[in-house]
Amino acid sequence: MSLTSFSWIPVLVTELIITSTPMPFSSQFQSLQELGWSVFFEGQLSFDEIKQHNLGTILPVRITRVHRIRLQARSEDGEHVFSMAKDQGAGEFAVGDWLLIEPSTEKIVRKLDRQTVLQRLNFSSQNQVQLIASNIDTLFIVTSCNADFDLAWIDRLLALAFGAGVTPVVVLTKTDQTKSPDTWARQVRTLSPNLAVEAINTHDPAHVRRLEKWCQPGQSTAMIGSSGVGKSTILNAMCQIDTQTGEINEKNAQGHHTTTARILHQTKSGGWLIDTPGIRVLHLHEAEKGINLLFKDITELTEKCQFRDCTHTDEPGCALNTALLENALDRNRYQRWNKLRQSSNPNSGESVEPVISWREQQRITKAIKHDQKHLKRKQKK
Repeated sequence: MSLTSFSWIPVLVTELIITSTPMPFSSQFQSLQELGWSVFFEGQLSFDEIKQHNLGTILPVRITRVHRIRLQARSEDGEHVFSMAKDQGAGEFAVGDWLLIEPSTEKIVRKLDRQTVLQRLNFSSQNQVQLIASNIDTLFIVTSCNADFDLAWIDRLLALAFGAGVTPVVVLTKTDQTKSPDTWARQVRTLSPNLAVEAINTHDPAHVRRLEKWCQPGQSTAMIGSSGVGKSTILNAMCQIDTQTGEINEKNAQGHHTTTARILHQTKSGGWLIDTPGIRVLHLHEAEKGINLLFKDITELTEKCQFRDCTHTDEPGCALNTALLENALDRNRYQRWNKLRQSSNPNSGESVEPVISWREQQRITKAIKHDQKHLKRKQKK
């Protein structure tokens, strides 16, 4: 029995915020499939939940923006605003999550299992896991053809994508500031076979449109990279919105950080694009899978080492040392692999948020009711 055979409404959760911020969408109404719903999520619903959907007593929702205070949502009939339970924290939710809620009470029933999830370790917070985005198909790894360019940094972001089961696309920006953008693109293509690489001038609409193939209806893409590499400019062009963009710093060839929260926007081509704040440090969580897939050639070589516990440094019978001596393995690639695996913390963390006080809960409830009234008035117009 298919959910789409019933007349029930999915919601796309949009925010845990202090003030209500209307989200720019190309259309007021979307179908389940257009919001990113698939058989993966449909298969998680019990027969009773399908019946409740049919009666309109439960709605599926997808998170589009997460802050600490409350959740906003997007559904086929517009936006919704609701709070978390007292025992829930913002760290439990990621932009892109699908939830089930009771529309009459605006309470969360449960969170559906994620198909994919991007996450990292937050060393400054007791190695807790920080959720970046979930249920995405593609990751735009954005870097620029200037001082920001670093193959080791791109390696780390590729390992993040491969580990999550997400298709990576490396987007090289600021091609208008270099005489030979193909030179930069060729370097990136050596990192992984069949890697998609797009070298673009973010101010040229024709260039940006080349990214639309990954942002079609029902598709979800996240965008990640350092501050000032042009993510906001790409977002503005693809989603027809006007977020702030920073001017270029002449000393380091970088723009200023402008995105302050992870937000899911609808693109002009019908897909969904998650913008994320610029990052300079990325500690991978459960990184072994992603590293092994990215450096598959090296991983296969390690299986030929004489000792199982070989550290791949100076042990006898190390297949990597032999390959290096015979020039069968690029030394720079080996060094990047070695540094990446050594810097990855094998310990798992927990995603925990401090408990919100009763007084703050009361303030949140009041703000939610205010936003709900605002949304109802807007939808009547």
